[in-house]
Amino acid sequence: MAKKKQVWDKKNPKKKSEKLDPSEKAEAKARAKKAGRPYPNLVDNMAVAKKKK
Repeated sequence: MAKKKQVWDKKNPKKKSEKLDPSEKAEAKARAKKAGRPYPNLVDNMAVAKKKK
């Protein structure tokens, strides 16, 4: 059985990404703080960007 690739090992399907606006950055920071991290990681940023749609 093949191993599933991690999100950071996959290529970006969109080719062009949009930057998070200040309110989205604050939401990502809040997710990180809730999880005990000092700053947001890729997964926090992706979760907030996905809600943007």
